[in-house]
Amino acid sequence: MRVVIADDAMLIRSGLSALLAEAGIETVGQAADAEELLRLVSRTQPDAAVIDIRMPPTHSDEGILAARRIRTEHPGVAVLVLSQYLDSSYAIRLAEENPASVGYLLKDRIAHAATLADALHRVVAGECVIDPAIVSRLLSRARRHNPLDDLTAREREVLALMAEGRSNATICRMLSLQPKTVETHISRVFTKLGLSEEAEGHRRVLAVLAYLRKGAP
Repeated sequence: MRVVIADDAMLIRSGLSALLAEAGIETVGQAADAEELLRLVSRTQPDAAVIDIRMPPTHSDEGILAARRIRTEHPGVAVLVLSQYLDSSYAIRLAEENPASVGYLLKDRIAHAATLADALHRVVAGECVIDPAIVSRLLSRARRHNPLDDLTAREREVLALMAEGRSNATICRMLSLQPKTVETHISRVFTKLGLSEEAEGHRRVLAVLAYLRKGAP
């Protein structure tokens, strides 16, 4: 396998190159910034590019932008982005357009040649490789989010009465609301819970089930 390495720190580039050599992977070029990286990829047509996210001139997201250009202009070149920052948004940006042959690893994960080589072999084979710490953060965030949290106090109150089996007319009377207002609250509950008119099953029943499973005190 032939790779190019892009990182503004010479010691990092040298260290990565040494690790790759241990795994029998040839480094055919090294770049200190994104523009140099793009020229190297165009000239050498490597199997993969190992790219630091933050490079000159702004040290923000030059690596991500370069990775996206490489995937567009050189679809046969896989990209493995390295970062010292645990930021799931970078991983999402990297994979959202074309998840094939891309990877995102934290730098502290690549102290061993075998780890880095395994990630490279996988992205070159067409896989999407995301650091386990990023996956854990994304899963944790997904578990924490409850669509019921998006309901206003009044919408939650209306849903609670729906869960008690109250009709719209009864809800109007108990909350001193007009029928149109209650209908609006219920419609917003359906929308926030992702229950479209095409939702399988009765939306009122599905909303109540969501409340009972996740939101009932």
